[in-house]
Amino acid sequence: MSEGILLSAVARGTLLPDYVRVERLAEAIPQMRAVLEGETDAVAIQATLACLLYETFAQANWCGFYRRIAPSMLAVGPYQGTMGCLRIDFARGVCGAAARTRKVQRVDDVHAFPGHIACDDRTRSELVVPVVVAGELHAVLDLDATDVGGFCQGEADLLVKLVNDVFGAPGITF
Repeated sequence: MSEGILLSAVARGTLLPDYVRVERLAEAIPQMRAVLEGETDAVAIQATLACLLYETFAQANWCGFYRRIAPSMLAVGPYQGTMGCLRIDFARGVCGAAARTRKVQRVDDVHAFPGHIACDDRTRSELVVPVVVAGELHAVLDLDATDVGGFCQGEADLLVKLVNDVFGAPGITF
């Protein structure tokens, strides 16, 4: 399945209605699982997911991973989109909050989030899913959009299940 995700074309930057985005992600997830079946290298999985999720989330201007490289430090990993922050301390930003609390962060307006880090000034909303395996934080999946309210709870729920299933599979090496 090297051609990527088979979904109807949507122009980058388009904010579809919530229910359409959830349906679109639900349609894409089985394709992502098929592409990743049998892969055990976490970086290969992250790179592939960043690409395929970026294709799926038309509203996203950034989609990728920040990897845990120290007790309270993330470093940019595989991603698609505009320039990402190179390093993020757990004490800063939406990604830091997700890493610190190990809880999903869905922020409708990042300008109202205390300590938000503006890697791209155009970003207005963010969704961050922690990658926790066997109780250990390995990374966070970060999605940014230029619209306020760019991500809904349904998308967050589907991504949590995808991340848990893919990275929780036996034999994954970080």
